[in-house]
Amino acid sequence: MPLDSKSIGKAVGEAKKNAEKRKFRQSVELVVSLRDLDMKKPESRISEFVELPNPISKPVKVCVFASGDLALRAQRAGADRVMGREDLEKMAGDKKAARKLVRGYDFFIAEAPLMSLVGKVLGAMLGPRGKMPTPVPPTAPIDSVIERHRRSVRVRVRDQLNSQCRVGTEDMPDERIAENIQAVIARLEAKLPKGLRNIRAARVKTTMGSGAKIEISR
Repeated sequence: MPLDSKSIGKAVGEAKKNAEKRKFRQSVELVVSLRDLDMKKPESRISEFVELPNPISKPVKVCVFASGDLALRAQRAGADRVMGREDLEKMAGDKKAARKLVRGYDFFIAEAPLMSLVGKVLGAMLGPRGKMPTPVPPTAPIDSVIERHRRSVRVRVRDQLNSQCRVGTEDMPDERIAENIQAVIARLEAKLPKGLRNIRAARVKTTMGSGAKIEISR
C-alpha cells in the first residue's frame, strides 16, 4: 500500500476529534487534490468504482433494471428498486420522475439487453453524474453484484483537479476507515499517469468538519 495505515488512522482520529458534534451520524470523507493534469484530455478523467474492504454503515441504495428471472432474483436479493422495460418506457416522457430516480439511488445495475433503452431514457441524466449502470448478463449472480455495489464508492475526477468520496462514518473504528482510504488512494495511484506524484494533497474530514491532513510519501 502507498500509505501507512497508522498515519492515516491518526489523521482520521484527529478529524473526528476536531469535528463539532451533530445530531446526526456524520460521514467521513476523503478529499484528494490533484496536480499536473490537463482536464481537457479524456485520459486525465477518472470514473471508478472502488470496492471498500470495510462496508460503510450508512445505506447504499441500488436500483436494478431487469426483466424475467433476473428481476425476480434481484428482488429476492434485496435491491432497493427493480424496474423493467415497461417502467423505463413510461419514464421516457416524465423528466421529473427521471430526475427523482437518478437522485434517489447511489448505483444502477442493468441487464445487458436493456442498456440501450436505459441510455435512451436516462443517459443524459446518469452520464454527467457518473451513474451509468453496470451491465450484467441475464444469468448474472445478481445477489453478489448488488453486494459489491453496496460496498463500493464512486471515485470521479471530471472537470476539477480534485476528488471527494465517502470512506466511512464517524462511528466506525479509525483503522477500518484507514483501510478504506488506502483502497481509494491505491486505485487513484494506479489510474493517474504519474501515480502519487499527481496527488498534491489529501485530507480526511467529517461531513461538517474542516478535516486533517494525510501525509503522503512519494
